[in-house]
Amino acid sequence: MISVLIAVTVLEMSRNGIDLKVDADRTQIDPGRSVFLTVTMKTPKDVKASVPDLRDRVRGFSLAEDFAGKPVKNADGSLVETVNWKLVPEPCADVYKIAPFAVTASPRLLSTAADEGSLSFVAGPIYFENPPARETVTGDMEADPQKDLPPLSWKLVGWCALALFAVVAVVAAVWFLLRYLARRIKEHRMSPIERAWVELDRLLKKGLPGRGRYKDFYVELTMVVRRYVQRKYGIRAPHLTTEEFLGELAGSRLGECSNVEGLRAFLESADMVKFAGVQATPEMADSATESARVYLKGDSANTVEQRTEERL
Repeated sequence: MISVLIAVTVLEMSRNGIDLKVDADRTQIDPGRSVFLTVTMKTPKDVKASVPDLRDRVRGFSLAEDFAGKPVKNADGSLVETVNWKLVPEPCADVYKIAPFAVTASPRLLSTAADEGSLSFVAGPIYFENPPARETVTGDMEADPQKDLPPLSWKLVGWCALALFAVVAVVAAVWFLLRYLARRIKEHRMSPIERAWVELDRLLKKGLPGRGRYKDFYVELTMVVRRYVQRKYGIRAPHLTTEEFLGELAGSRLGECSNVEGLRAFLESADMVKFAGVQATPEMADSATESARVYLKGDSANTVEQRTEERL
């Protein structure tokens, strides 16, 4: 049963002792909202009548549904019946109304056949106002929909923070990758001695001796020198033992321009720490670093002198 919250009486009449009343929740049509009617009929105890059926009498409505209420019998014997109607307006209809309808009634005790329906009568029509005219279109948007933002909550804040962290992490990773590639390309274009100085400087900044990691320091220090020899002379120094490497270098004509004996002393002292278990000290690490510098400077100077002589 549908109750009309704000009722407007659109029809009220009494005929032959029958009271008829029609209430509506609105008198002006809104195409987006249904119209709810309440038809109330009160009949005396000696009259038999039925609430009129409006289903075929509506105009401008595409659907009509009825919800009958429970009849109420008063102390004087009169009967009150109520039927609620839901009417769905059709868009752009020419008229919205309820056409005249018949209320069929007759005495309960019929003396003749002519008395049947003798109390019937016609009620209506009922008109509703058409929807108000729409504003003239000027070319602008008639509606400016606003996007509904989700309510602020700790869960939403957490997701936003996680998304921001992910974006920052991706940007940082890309930046470090580009920086690393740029550094590698720059180093690749350097001469062997320039790359050796860069690698030695990077090793010293790690501070391995200060953390007691002498063996790691000596391994990386000798690799700086071995990579320099490989890039300059074409000998795959990092993959040879010290004896194999020195033997191959001394047996080639390249040994003439390289301080082989100085290189031998540096590598053999480093092998004592790497493989013989000799306990290194900060002074030994500083001495090994200086030996590497002396070799790199001396070998580079010998190469320059040799090239000068060849030009002369």
